[in-house]
Amino acid sequence: MHFTKDRLPVSIIIANYNYARFLKCSIESALCQSYDKVEVIVVDDASTDNSAEVIASYGSRVKARVREENGGHAAAFNTGFAASRGEIVLFLDADDYLYPNAVSEIVDAWNENTAQLQFRLHIVDESKEVQDVFPPPEVPFDSGDVTPQLLRRARYQTTVTSGLAFSRSALDAIMPIPPEDFRQGADGYLVTLAPLYGNVASIDTCLGAYRMHGNNHSIFAEKLGQRARWRVEHDFHRLEALSEQAADVGLTVPADANLRDPIHLEERLASLCVDRQHHPVADDSRLSLAAAGAVASMEMNISLRRRAMLAAWFLSVGLLPQRMAKAILSWKLVASSRPAFLARVSKTIRYVMG
Repeated sequence: MHFTKDRLPVSIIIANYNYARFLKCSIESALCQSYDKVEVIVVDDASTDNSAEVIASYGSRVKARVREENGGHAAAFNTGFAASRGEIVLFLDADDYLYPNAVSEIVDAWNENTAQLQFRLHIVDESKEVQDVFPPPEVPFDSGDVTPQLLRRARYQTTVTSGLAFSRSALDAIMPIPPEDFRQGADGYLVTLAPLYGNVASIDTCLGAYRMHGNNHSIFAEKLGQRARWRVEHDFHRLEALSEQAADVGLTVPADANLRDPIHLEERLASLCVDRQHHPVADDSRLSLAAAGAVASMEMNISLRRRAMLAAWFLSVGLLPQRMAKAILSWKLVASSRPAFLARVSKTIRYVMG
C-alpha cells in the first residue's frame, strides 16, 4: 500500500488500573487531538474504583475493553492492541495525558521506515504543574538504526510509555507481550524489540505530560533496594526477549550485554549495596560492577564532562566504604534523599554541563 501521511489511522490505547481520578484527563487528551483519524481505546484492568463509570460516560466515543481479572501492564497492552486498527499505535498510561498537537506532530515526523517514534514529556505533579522534562533536555535521544546499541548493551536512550508511538507492522512482529515477565514495565519490552523492525525517530519537544504522584510504579524512594532489584530482573527479562527476537531475524545478542549498560549497572550496584541478601546475582562484587560501569559510562552519547563524572561516580561507589557507597548511591538514584546543598549543586551542574 502506498505510504501517505495524511491518511494514516492512529490508535491511542489508554491502559488503566484504579486511576479514575486521572482517567478523564487522559481520555479527553486523546479525544481532543487536532489530527482527525484517531481511535481511542480504553482498557480497564479490573479496577476496583469508579473507573468503569468514567469510561462508560464516553459512550461510543471510545472503544471500551474491560478485563475481568487484573493482569498488569502487558495484559492491558495486549488487550488494547487486539482491539486497535491504527497504522500508528500509542500506549498512554491513564495518569498521563497528551497535548492536542501530539498526534499531528507524530504523523508529520513519520516515514515508511519508522518502527518507533519517541518524544519528550513534561513531568507534572498531581495538579498538572510542570516540574521538569523527561528525558532531561541535556540527554540526547538515540535515533535512526539503534540495533547496534541493542546488540552491544541491550539499551539505547529512549523514554517511557506515554512518550512513544509504534508502527503496527513492528507491533505485529513482537506482540503479544509476555504477561508474566512484563506485568509491570511493558514499555521496556516494546522499546527493546520494536527497533529490530525499523528506525527510531525522535521529537525533542514535549508532546504530553508524565504525571508523578505517590502511586507511580517508578516511585520507591523508601525502598531503594526493592526498586533496584526489580529493575535488574526486568533488564534480564528484556535481554532474554531481545535475544529470542534477534535470533528470529538472524542477529545475536551477547549474553553479557547488560554489563555494558550504565543504567543497568547503576541499579545492579544499588541492589547489591542496599540488600545483598536478596540480590539476584550471587557472584557480583561492588568493584567489578563499578569498573564495568566506569568503562560503559565513557561510551555514552552525552558530553565528555558528564561521561567523566558518571565514571567517577561508579568508581567511588566501588571503592569507598560500604556506608559511604550506599549514601552516594541513594543521593544519585533518589533525589529526595540528597542533602539540600547537594541538591542545589546537582541542579547547577546539570544545567551548566548539559
